[in-house]
This record gives sequence, structure tokens and C-alpha cells, in this order.
Amino acid sequence: MRSLKIGVLAALISATSFSALAKDFLNVSYDPTRELYDNFNKEFSAYWKKSTGQDINFKQSHGGSGKQARSVIDGLGADVVTLALAADIDEIAERGLLPKDWQKKFPQNSTPYTSTIVFLVRKGNPKGIKDWGDLVKPGVEIITPNPKTSGGARWNYLAAWAWAKHQAGGNDAKAQEFVRQIYKQTKVLDSGARGATTTFAERGIGDVLLAWENEAFLAVREQPGKFEIITPSLSILAEPPVAVVEKNAKKNGNENIAKAYLNYLYSPAGQTVAANNFYRPRNAAVAAKYKSVFKPLKLITIDKEFGGWTKVQSKHFDNNGVFDQIVKANSAK
Repeated sequence: MRSLKIGVLAALISATSFSALAKDFLNVSYDPTRELYDNFNKEFSAYWKKSTGQDINFKQSHGGSGKQARSVIDGLGADVVTLALAADIDEIAERGLLPKDWQKKFPQNSTPYTSTIVFLVRKGNPKGIKDWGDLVKPGVEIITPNPKTSGGARWNYLAAWAWAKHQAGGNDAKAQEFVRQIYKQTKVLDSGARGATTTFAERGIGDVLLAWENEAFLAVREQPGKFEIITPSLSILAEPPVAVVEKNAKKNGNENIAKAYLNYLYSPAGQTVAANNFYRPRNAAVAAKYKSVFKPLKLITIDKEFGGWTKVQSKHFDNNGVFDQIVKANSAK
């Protein structure tokens, strides 16, 4: 009887000790979310500790969205991915690391917040940039990342394409020529959105940065008086998705944490963290509190304008796609 009691007590102590151990947890994300998840991790950690008594040792990985997806495919043990494009998570799903219907696992097609593409210019807007057409004026130097490695860059590319196609007499041929001219005038093609921001804001290169809205706001906040945000007449609804990498999370014993972590992004607390980091919240009540921050603008969607990411990726960004044709044409001129 005594040995039985000792055994039960030992099991209880073992279980208690296990629940008290800090769990390592890896979120593989794209470039501009560093500040967002630094803040969100603190918020979620307090919630999880209060709910379960367990600490979490958060680890973050950031880079161009496409490059990050490939890192997970190649073995980086992400418990969750919070990337810039659904197409990048689809690539991970194709390798069997998560279900192909991953977008059905969380609300709003697994996109808890949105963003859009704006222009960041230097104070006083010396080149007079007001809309997309001004980007290709002679002498304007553009900074945008590489669509081959950066999700933000692909949103930039598609927003520019849509604007050109929506002009009087616009069509795909004219849109491609307009986008070709943008890359012809691109001074530096960084691998990720944060690198492009650093090139423009820290290194002082270029006249205009094509930027995630949150990146533009961060630059203005961190270097007051140096930059202005220009909101174009038309942009794109950028929907950065999230997913549990189920194979990894199960292997790491983090399934419950991973699901709770992403669900918490949709909570009022999580939505407030997103808004404070200049992502547009999905929650209407939270969004209403920030209506003075986020300007209303005409937004096209990837599905309606381009037929979804599968078509976009194949046509524009796969090898020998339209972007490669643009690069080749610019090299020849």
C-alpha cells in the first residue's frame, strides 16, 4: 500500500513538474512581424501562464515569406507559421506538414488581421509622388523587395498591376509594361520587406519605398519628422495567413499551445496588439477604436482580381513566369 501511495505521489509530482516546465515554441514568420509577435508573445504568455501554470519559451524566425516557407519544408521545426501569403503555406501543406484545407481551421480563412500596400516617401515628398503613375516618372528611384523571396514584394507587384489594369484602356499587356518600368527604376531589390525598409530608411537609398502599411507606420514612428506615408488611389487587401504546422507541433508536444496561440490572435486582446502594431484588425469593435489610424481606401482582392494565389503563383512568380520575363526584358534594355 505504501509503495502504491509513493507511486501515485511520484506520478502527481512528475505531472506537476512537467506542466511547470517551460515549453519551447517556434513561430516562423515573415519579415515585418517582429514587433507584432514580440508584443503578442508577452500577451499570450501571461494568458497561458494564468490558465495553465505553464511558461512558454518563445522562439521567432523572420525573413522573406517564401524563404521562410522553404526553411520549414527543409526541416525548420516550426510549431506555427504566420506568413505573408497563402501560397507559401500551401507549399508547406504540399509536403504533408499540415492539412491542405488548413485555411478552414481558423476564422476568416485563417487571416486574423489584414494590411495593404502604401508608399513611404521622404519628408516633403520631394518627387511629388501621389499615386502609382508617379512611380515611373523619370528620375524616381524605387525600393521594393524581390517577389521571388518576399511575400510583401508579391503584394506590391500585384497592387501595381491592378492599378495599371484599372486605368482607362487598361489590359494585361499595359499592366505588364507598367510593372516592368517599376522594376526598371528599382534601385535595390532586397530579399525581404524589412531589408527593403532598412535600405530606404537607414541607408537613405531611393525616393520611395513600396511598403506594407505597418512597416510604413513603424518607420514614421521610429524616425519622426523624416518620412511621410502616401496612400494610393487603389491598393490591395493583403491577408497574411496563419497555420499550425501539425506534424511538427504534434512531435514537439505543442498541439494545444499552437491552437490556442493562433486562436488568441482573434481575441480582443490579440486584435488590440495587432492594431497597436499597425495591422488592421478583423474584430469590428477593435477596428472602430482605430478608425482614425487606418485610412479607408479602395482595395482589390486577390481572388476577384487575379483568381486566387494558385493562378497568381503559376502565372507571375514561378520560373519563367511574368516576373522572370520582366527581369529578362529589363536586362536586355
